[in-house]
Amino acid sequence: MSAALITALIFTVILLVITAYFFMGSLPLLILKHDTPLDSRFVRGFFDTYYLAVMCTAGVAALSYAVADRLIFATGATSLVLLATVLRRTIIPKMDSLRTQIQASEMSAIAGFRRVHVVAILANLAQLVAIVWSLIAVSVQMK
Repeated sequence: MSAALITALIFTVILLVITAYFFMGSLPLLILKHDTPLDSRFVRGFFDTYYLAVMCTAGVAALSYAVADRLIFATGATSLVLLATVLRRTIIPKMDSLRTQIQASEMSAIAGFRRVHVVAILANLAQLVAIVWSLIAVSVQMK
């Protein structure tokens, strides 16, 4: 097993840990009422941090898979980078917009913020499933 493949697997496991941590951490945040600036700011910051961590970790994993000549896995990791980038550029601005509406006491904004929060959690779950699948696929391929 090459050093690049070992590096790729290490970063894939790190990516798995990050994704699982943020998934499990985002679920309890649903009990927040999202009606105060502090609640919505915290949730927004939580997901922003998650997207940045995924982009960096999946980027290193993609590069390592490419060097190890595992192009399918490099493509998969690259797609996680792109997905996190797209989610960060769509979900975070939407949360920011809804936060300002919440501060202006628009009650419909609270429900909208909660919906965006749930969508972000579901996207996180999809990423978690994809990462677990890739680790299983790598282990089967190595046999």
